[in-house]
Amino acid sequence: MADKELNFAREIMGERRYSEVPDEEVLREAERLLHEWMSGEVRMERPKLYDHYALLLLALTRRTRELEARVAALEGRTL
Repeated sequence: MADKELNFAREIMGERRYSEVPDEEVLREAERLLHEWMSGEVRMERPKLYDHYALLLLALTRRTRELEARVAALEGRTL
């Protein structure tokens, strides 16, 4: 287990603003970090981890809207 505690959002965003990080990258890196955290491979700044769930939630919300729009378009074509 690493001794240094990682900042969840900073690990994903680096020096970029949240709006500059593609959702696909947020989802991929969040999954990696959360897996490593859950398996004990890395430590996270606990308060920051909870605060920065917003980054992951935003990416998931946008992805859900995108998928809902695609499903609606497909359903519209098949009716």
